Amino acid sequence: MSWILLSICSALFLGVYDLLKKSAMRGNAVLPVLFFGVIAGALVWLPLLSMSRLAPESLPTSWLFVEPASAREHLLLLFKSVIAASAWVTGYFALKHLPVSIASPIRATSPVWTILVAVLFLGESPSPGQWIGMLVILAAFYAFSLVGRLEGIQFHRDKWVGWMFVSALLSSASALYDKHLLQGAGFSAATVQCWFSLYLVVVLAPFYLMWRRGLWLRNEFSWRWSIPLIGLSLLVADFLYFTAIEQEGALISVISPVRRASVVVTFLGGILLFGEKNWRLKALCIVALMAGVALLNLWR
Repeated sequence: MSWILLSICSALFLGVYDLLKKSAMRGNAVLPVLFFGVIAGALVWLPLLSMSRLAPESLPTSWLFVEPASAREHLLLLFKSVIAASAWVTGYFALKHLPVSIASPIRATSPVWTILVAVLFLGESPSPGQWIGMLVILAAFYAFSLVGRLEGIQFHRDKWVGWMFVSALLSSASALYDKHLLQGAGFSAATVQCWFSLYLVVVLAPFYLMWRRGLWLRNEFSWRWSIPLIGLSLLVADFLYFTAIEQEGALISVISPVRRASVVVTFLGGILLFGEKNWRLKALCIVALMAGVALLNLWR
């Protein structure tokens, strides 16, 4: 499977992940939802890590083999979890207070920063067609911000919009760091995802414990089965994403905006599940977005 197609499949699961987050956090405390979702993902990788060490031949596929890592390599993987956890905390709080059909496109602006850094500092060279596709995608994201005004969301004043933009910047940093880990440092996709998932629990555990001790004003927490599904859907989305980056010739400046086409899924889910407004205008933005994705895939 090509890295472009892997990126598109990752986008589909990422959209499901966003809808599950919104469902789990409606009237619910944010930090425990995030923490238990992360635990669900880590529990999937624990047996695979054990099998990689004790009986690698028993793994269903070599793609799931977790390679041994040195102390220095563990620090690199821990840093990946710190960046991602920071992006998720800001993004989860913002998503709780914004319509999902607005929040997801805002966070999807992260490819803007990824593209700029990848081209300016990492030597990537998208084709003219891919440049056109990326510009169309970014224009569609901007149009979403204009639609947001119709719902009373002033992008330059709303605190939660600011939080979502911070999450977008951190997500961009995380994507660029993924390229370094998978192409520069030579980690396999399974190794990155396994330790990333496990270290997320370590990074987020102190925040969850502080929430339990009531160190700040908090909402009550109620268990929902959408919470573990958050972690599982993200596992699939990230595994496809890491596998795409790992392939020879993969461009993070292209993968990042393609992956953010997940807003198609969140758009449809926002209407059908949460009754969100202005869907006709948002649909026009989605059409432009998909046209950009098609250009990236077909004109290479």
